Amino acid sequence: MGLFDRLSRVVRANLNDMVSKAEDPEKMLEQAVSEMQEDLVQVRQAVARAIAEQRQTEQKYSKDQSEANKWEQRAKLALAKGDENLAREALKRKKDCTETAAILKNQLDQQTVQVDSLRKNLIALESKISEAKTKKNMLVARSRAAKANEELQKTLGSINTSSSVGAFERMEAKVIELEASSQAYGELEGIGIEHQFAALEAGSDVDDELAMLKAQMSGGALPPSTTSSQPTLPQAITVRDSVVDAELEELRSKLKEL
Repeated sequence: MGLFDRLSRVVRANLNDMVSKAEDPEKMLEQAVSEMQEDLVQVRQAVARAIAEQRQTEQKYSKDQSEANKWEQRAKLALAKGDENLAREALKRKKDCTETAAILKNQLDQQTVQVDSLRKNLIALESKISEAKTKKNMLVARSRAAKANEELQKTLGSINTSSSVGAFERMEAKVIELEASSQAYGELEGIGIEHQFAALEAGSDVDDELAMLKAQMSGGALPPSTTSSQPTLPQAITVRDSVVDAELEELRSKLKEL
């Protein structure tokens, strides 16, 4: 392949690419419908001219037929009057008119076929243009929707969603961390109070027990408890022994009854 052929192919390829990119579907559809409308006007004009020529031929044909009939009647009249030469001349005129009428009849038949064909083409073109207009509106709507979707996809593609999602995840983790920290502080505060009260209660019990032991060893009366309204330890033991003795006597009585 020569250098000129390669260069020519490159130029054609670039031109085709430029034309393809420059083709806007909506504009091209409008242009196509406009051209079809122009074709429709031309076809209508052609049909109108053909119909006009057909009517002119039909008028000429009718006129020649009428002339032929008229000369035939004149020939009959001349023969009736005994003028054979005049009758012969009238028949020649009739023959000329008849031949002309035959030519016009052939032309009229051809024009009739042509007009019928043009009318069919006109109807087909009108139907095609009507269909093209409907399809054009649909294609334009689809083209606009496709362009809008393309712009939307470009916009979405330009947004850095990964960084946004990462920021949301970091903020969510931070909120969870703050909630856990707050809960932990609350629990620690509650534990501190519980421990303080437990220490106070434990200290009171030890002091009471220590005072009771001192009283037992010295043989004196037990000091009253400062933290509880329950009976002292010796009193509690006495009450417990009395209850046990009563239950023992009750069991003995039941055994004797058996």
